[in-house]
Amino acid sequence: MTLTDDFEAARERVNQLPKSPDVSTQLKLYGLYKQGNLGDNTGKRPGMLDIRGRAKYDAWAENKGMSQDDAKQAYVALVDKLLAAPG
Repeated sequence: MTLTDDFEAARERVNQLPKSPDVSTQLKLYGLYKQGNLGDNTGKRPGMLDIRGRAKYDAWAENKGMSQDDAKQAYVALVDKLLAAPG
């Protein structure tokens, strides 16, 4: 399997988690997924009243400069870790 195949498989497996991860882990997954899929965030940061959008933007921006392959590997590793953790 290629890294992209592993990445897409991890995206499917994350839906099999027995319970939803905490918000910080969800944001970490989001940021790594976006970085792996699209690369650096180039959009404008949402305003103060868009709390959810701002959190998602910041989670993605934390990975700025990380290569897409490194982000994919980190995403796959995090999903594997979450699935291996006791329920």
